[in-house]
Amino acid sequence: MEESNGRLWSLRPGGLKSTLSGKSTPRGSPSFRRVGSGRTPRRGGISSLYFRNNRIVLWLLLITLWTYGGFYIQSRWAHGDNKEGMFGGNGTDEINELKPQNEKTEVKPKDRRDLIETDDYLDSKAVLSKNQSLSRISDAIMAKSGNANPSRKSVSLKKSRKRSRRGSRNKSRVKQKEVVEVQESEVDVQEVEIPMLNSTYGLIVGPFGSIEDGILEWTPEKRLGTCNRKGQFARLVWSRKFVLIFHELSMTGAPLAMMELATELLSCGATVSVVVLSKRGGLMPELARRKIKVLEDKLDLSFKTAMKADLIIAGSAVSASWIEKYREHTVLGASQIAWWIMENRREYFDRAKLALNHVKRLIFLSELQSKQWLAWCEEEKIKLKSPPELIPLSVNDELAFVAGISCSLNTPAFSTEKMLEKRQLLRSSVRKEMGLTDDDMLVVSLSSINPGKGQFLLLESAHKVVEQGMAVNSSTIKGSVKRGRNYHARALLQEGLKIGESSSELFHSEGYSAKFRSRENTHPSHYATTLYGDYSLRKLLANGETKQKQRLKILIGSVGSKSNKVTYVKTLLEFLSHHTNLSKSILWTPATTRVASLYAAADVYVMNAQGLGETFGRVTVEAMAFGLPVLGTDSGGTKELVEHNVTGLLHPLGRPGAQVLAKDIQYLLENPSARKQMGTEGRKKVEKMYLKKHLFKKFGEVLYSCMRIK
Repeated sequence: MEESNGRLWSLRPGGLKSTLSGKSTPRGSPSFRRVGSGRTPRRGGISSLYFRNNRIVLWLLLITLWTYGGFYIQSRWAHGDNKEGMFGGNGTDEINELKPQNEKTEVKPKDRRDLIETDDYLDSKAVLSKNQSLSRISDAIMAKSGNANPSRKSVSLKKSRKRSRRGSRNKSRVKQKEVVEVQESEVDVQEVEIPMLNSTYGLIVGPFGSIEDGILEWTPEKRLGTCNRKGQFARLVWSRKFVLIFHELSMTGAPLAMMELATELLSCGATVSVVVLSKRGGLMPELARRKIKVLEDKLDLSFKTAMKADLIIAGSAVSASWIEKYREHTVLGASQIAWWIMENRREYFDRAKLALNHVKRLIFLSELQSKQWLAWCEEEKIKLKSPPELIPLSVNDELAFVAGISCSLNTPAFSTEKMLEKRQLLRSSVRKEMGLTDDDMLVVSLSSINPGKGQFLLLESAHKVVEQGMAVNSSTIKGSVKRGRNYHARALLQEGLKIGESSSELFHSEGYSAKFRSRENTHPSHYATTLYGDYSLRKLLANGETKQKQRLKILIGSVGSKSNKVTYVKTLLEFLSHHTNLSKSILWTPATTRVASLYAAADVYVMNAQGLGETFGRVTVEAMAFGLPVLGTDSGGTKELVEHNVTGLLHPLGRPGAQVLAKDIQYLLENPSARKQMGTEGRKKVEKMYLKKHLFKKFGEVLYSCMRIK
């Protein structure tokens, strides 16, 4: 009966709960505490456990915050934000740098509130209020745990205020930098330019980018080219960091060569940062299209970026100023710099001579340039760290693709044979836009317009062909020519045409005068006795050819280039105004990087550089790639590229050279087969020596010897 009563009791409502909770056990029983604690914890057990483990949580939180703060400070230091006194200094250095020396002021602490009370500071107050509320919540939690520390609250508030002030000052400095950059750009824009109008120049044609895109089926991604990832150059530069120094952004040889180098490095997996010393020119949109990173600052930020790079490549003798400042800024000096010098005039050497023996490696474009600079170094008693390297320029893949030369852009759908057909279609379309017919011979000269490029002498030669045939009558060239003679003399009288010999000495030397005097004053039947008068060979090449009278057209670029000399351009236009018949044969084209259509439409290319001549002549090899014969001066890198009577014709410097150039133009005008033969030989030479694969094979060897291999 007792058992049944026990069972009934256990089945009563609440009986099961009391049994499981342990309350059926007498309070004095030894098992009471053990059963109760083992089955169901007391209500206060969770809070007590939380307070016992709260210190561990707080310590972990503190360690996390300290770690985050360390990474934050390191990141700020790496990105050049050490201007506000975080690591020393009062935060006014950069502001003082932006002012003249007589206006530099020291910002006092009591005046700082006036400087930072801006909209940015008002935004920072909102962030500060959020930080204060968060700090109050954390203090309340710590107060409950009995470990509140009132000093921590004040420290956190001070830190948040410092961060807000630093943020506002950083934003103000960025705005000041932008103002300075805008002012610099406005100075460049304010330079006097001639209006690019047909009423000013006569006839301006191009650029023909839209025609290229339509016929060649271009896309921006395709035009970037691709890297041979299996090549030695790609394996060498992959994951490496490079800093490239551009002296300017004009569409001339050195900036274009550096842009091609940056593009190739990026496509091969390297990290590239560009420092631009002068933003004069129009290459910035092209750099953006190629996704090349340009640093905003050319001083402190560029120095910090350069110190982390595996190699710095400076692309002009003008980069000497940046190299000197970098040497003073870092303990590494200039030991990680490869200097690709692309100029060949004494004034550039004088600017660069103090830094020549500090860089790791000097790189030149041609043998003549290398010999010239070594002679100047010997004259100034400058001892280089190592012998210089030679890396000539090349034809990029974009132009080689259009020219029908095998490159990385070719695919089964765009084979070389297919591209030759598209190139012919491009030629017809562009010539039609220019108003040319098949009876017109288009002579092209693409460069900046200044005395060193010899455009005035080219116009003189064209005048002799158009107006007077082959008769030389200098009396018809009136005052405008005499005025232009000063510009021509300036281009000729540059020092050091050859080693230890000035241009004037060479021009008046016995051998030089005799070499060209015979051609000027003798009958064409005697040309075979001179270097440039291979008349019998020309007659043999033209023998049996049906001559068709063609008209001469001259295309001159680059209109609007920042490297043009405005006074020199005005002289050219004045000369044309005195010779209306010649002006009808002259076309002009703006400065552009889309030159494939111009080469495709041309028949002859002229490189008429004066003085020491062209250092190398990037446009020369580009024209040869399109099968154009080159009429070049017998100086500088041109005579290394152009083989006389094989890939083109050479002529002397100066006004005597203008007379020879007129005869060469007349000869090619009358002999289309000679043009075709010379163009074919020039194309073969480019395919053998001056493609992108040749350039970067040599560049890879130089980079391997310069970089710190890890």
